[in-house]
Amino acid sequence: MTKSKSQGRPSVIWGFFSSVKLTFVLLIILALVSIVGTLIPQQEGAAEFARDLSPAMLRIFTALDFFNMYQSLWFRVLIGFLAMNLIVCSLDRFAGTWRRFTARPEPDRKRPFEHLPPAQTFLARGRRDEMVAGVNRLLGSRYRKLRKKEAGTGHFFYGERGGYSLFGVYLVHTSVLLILAGSLVGSFFGFDAYVNILEGEQTGTVRLRRTMEPLKLGFQVRCNRFNVEFYDNGSPKEYRSDLSFLVDGKVVAEKSVLVNHPVEFMGVTFYQANYGKAPGKRVHLNVSSGSAGSGATHMDVEQGKPVPLPGGGGTFQVVDMRGDIMNMGPAVLISVKPDQGRPVEFWVFKHWEMVRKMLPEPMRKSPKFDPAGFKPYTFYLEALETRYYTGLQANRDPGVPVVWAGCFLMIAGLFITFFLSHKRIWVRLRETGKGMEISVAGMSNKNPVGLQREVEGLVDDLKDLLLRKKG
Repeated sequence: MTKSKSQGRPSVIWGFFSSVKLTFVLLIILALVSIVGTLIPQQEGAAEFARDLSPAMLRIFTALDFFNMYQSLWFRVLIGFLAMNLIVCSLDRFAGTWRRFTARPEPDRKRPFEHLPPAQTFLARGRRDEMVAGVNRLLGSRYRKLRKKEAGTGHFFYGERGGYSLFGVYLVHTSVLLILAGSLVGSFFGFDAYVNILEGEQTGTVRLRRTMEPLKLGFQVRCNRFNVEFYDNGSPKEYRSDLSFLVDGKVVAEKSVLVNHPVEFMGVTFYQANYGKAPGKRVHLNVSSGSAGSGATHMDVEQGKPVPLPGGGGTFQVVDMRGDIMNMGPAVLISVKPDQGRPVEFWVFKHWEMVRKMLPEPMRKSPKFDPAGFKPYTFYLEALETRYYTGLQANRDPGVPVVWAGCFLMIAGLFITFFLSHKRIWVRLRETGKGMEISVAGMSNKNPVGLQREVEGLVDDLKDLLLRKKG
């Protein structure tokens, strides 16, 4: 009893995966999943969609990984089931296909010649051995597996072409498996990341979109120059990044990235995603040592670099730079180190008069927000040096070549499956009282119209060969 059950399990599992019904069910599920994946934004586009969901629904969507379906475990399992179904179906039916491909029908079969149309039979006169040799040469130049047999007063020939078309469906199955394998390879070993690089700077690290974790590329990317062109209404017309790729500190490639024109380096593809402005390293200041605006000294200061005060008595440096603080505009944090006494730090806003009206009374009186926090100097912020940064999307998908190979193989398989057929041809030469009767018959696994044309063309060629002298 136990033995029979154990023997029955493989057949049950095999029967389950070899079912065509399973294929249809899996394809329907994949179609529905694709619709869901289209309606629900994936990865970075999911944040805005998730805000409109209730907390309970958000927990369900998150638990089911609906915001990253194509990387989820259940989607990979679904793909694995489809791959197993295709493999088992192909193996289950391959034996029968191979038997049809290797079959050697007898040339003197009677059934193909039953109920032949009159147009597929004609009479010819001449020497028997010459006609047999001529038919043999003609058929041998056109058909594979040519076989001939002499039976009684007749000679029989069999030939075929297009036998490999029987395997077209297996090419399609293999192509689907390659596409599925390529998608899984990309899912497991690829990544989708982004990076912002200031003009003139370089980095060797990107940040993964899904987990926000840093990832080292193994090489450096430098933004040599960023250029943007605008329409008259102020919207961007075109923007591009001129990049250098460095390995071990040496530039090995220079490429330009534009919108819809990505570049590839060492298996990583870079797309132009966005751009923006960020504070640079220099600040334009006016430093006055008297009343407001009098005796002001214009100074270009580099962040983090100590600079002597215009009248002496110590140094100062720009500790921090902000493009905008709480919607109050640009500001810098100044640290003054006098020759005697303790260091002093205070913020200097570009629009100080406006900011002073916005600040509450305690903050207005605080030396932390007083641009004259170190007497007798008053600091005025003219401008921050700004630089463009380029926002790049960095993707690596090692499964892409496998997917492309699957696509080309699918095209070849579909062409073979739908446009080629396995044609089998029988020719019989039989002596009669009026001469040699030549009959042509054929069979095909599909495309009966093509088979009929094949037979009619062969009949015409045989007439030209055997009735030439008569003509």
